[in-house]
Amino acid sequence: MPLISIITITYNAQDFLERTLKSVRNQTSTDFEYILIDGGSKDNTMDLVKSNKELFTVIISEKDEGLYDAMNKGLRNASGEYVWFMNAGDEIAEMDAIEKLKDLSKSEPDVIYSDTILVNNEGGFVGLRTEILPHKIPDKLTWKGYNKGMLVCHQSFIVKRTLAPKYIENNLSADIDWEIKCLKLAKNVVVYPGILSKYLEGGTSHQQLFKSWKDRFLVLNSHFGFFSNVWNHIRIVLRADIFNLFRISKYLK
Repeated sequence: MPLISIITITYNAQDFLERTLKSVRNQTSTDFEYILIDGGSKDNTMDLVKSNKELFTVIISEKDEGLYDAMNKGLRNASGEYVWFMNAGDEIAEMDAIEKLKDLSKSEPDVIYSDTILVNNEGGFVGLRTEILPHKIPDKLTWKGYNKGMLVCHQSFIVKRTLAPKYIENNLSADIDWEIKCLKLAKNVVVYPGILSKYLEGGTSHQQLFKSWKDRFLVLNSHFGFFSNVWNHIRIVLRADIFNLFRISKYLK
């Protein structure tokens, strides 16, 4: 059994996939399996995959019912002790990440997490997620900290496979729901000593902003209750306005 199942979801990802493959290929440890789930790409994504087929343990390309259906398919095909989603355009931030994770695994953590580097379409550095967004990662991560949204970027959240639930489908905030459910089950949550991932800005939730907010409200409502959720969403809006005003004011001095 490999230490980690790295899972990449793709659909028409020819412009971004190579940087993801490179970050996996450059790992100093090979104690992982690499699973690719493609939604039936119509561009050259699968040509790129086939030219790097020695990197993969599992390759599946077929029509699916969307992102979270594909991610559930990845979970079903995983056999590692831990699962780690690294989608097209995202990168493992450090070449020795698997080595560090092997050392951390000796203490048998249920969840491992870190901050995230945000990158643009060209892979250029945008900044640390905690500096750009009003999401500050606590020293002790618990599910209750998600009452105002996503604390840890999905690509910087690694969980023991036996604890990983199915993703809810047809909801753009299924990743928040998944992390909360993982943390509810986790007994040992540890911080990774460094940065786990580089995350490509954008994505489905940014492209469908209204549905994303609606879906997030439904997810958080299921975990925190209606009245608490309404109050927290008011705080989210106020926090976002204050945070953006602060960022803009730096350039008006």
